[in-house]
Amino acid sequence: MRIGVITFPGSLDDRDAQRAIRFADAEPIALWHGEHDLKGVDAIVLPGGFSYGDYLRAGAIASVSPIMAEVIDAANKGLPVLGICNGFQMLTEAHLLPGGLIRNELGTFVRRDQTLRVENADTAWTNDFSAGEEIVIPLKNGEGGFIASDDELDRLEGEGRVAFRYVGVNPNGSLRDIAGVTNERGNVVGLMPHPEHAIEAGFGPDTDAAMRSGVDGLRFFTSAITALQAV
Repeated sequence: MRIGVITFPGSLDDRDAQRAIRFADAEPIALWHGEHDLKGVDAIVLPGGFSYGDYLRAGAIASVSPIMAEVIDAANKGLPVLGICNGFQMLTEAHLLPGGLIRNELGTFVRRDQTLRVENADTAWTNDFSAGEEIVIPLKNGEGGFIASDDELDRLEGEGRVAFRYVGVNPNGSLRDIAGVTNERGNVVGLMPHPEHAIEAGFGPDTDAAMRSGVDGLRFFTSAITALQAV
């Protein structure tokens, strides 16, 4: 499987995402924001960082970059797309996902190992999890507060489109503790925590078993491979 990772000016975690894809036994394909060529990839990751310096709003300029026209078209046709942190912000700005992300509630940058509850295990990026399962994924953001209207939040809840929810601590003031959402089709998922930083024992979050042993993030990428193989 070939999974593309798009680099934008200000991307920080594109190489980490590529490495996570290798760990999942897929081939990472580097894509560039200024091109219109997706190079025939089977799935796409929009990585974390500060694309275009987060001017206007986080992810706003990146959402209208040349390659995003191709991403939007491919996503609407069913291509799996994962947006991580800044990538999640891009997906909301591009209207591939609902809601928006605003400055953290306390106005500070937050960095922590964050417990999440998997609410939807039926998407292209979550099918290797179980609904209700709690996982630990590193979080680092300054504008991670998820917002939407009450009606939209009720619709997301009712349609099962909340993919992840914060457990124990809500680190950024996200409404209803929402950490990630999916589109109706389940091929597009966005979340604020960084699964690409929890793929290798010795470098992930602490667990009850051992320090730095958490690898819950790897299953995001193996989920995409499972979904693609099922097609």
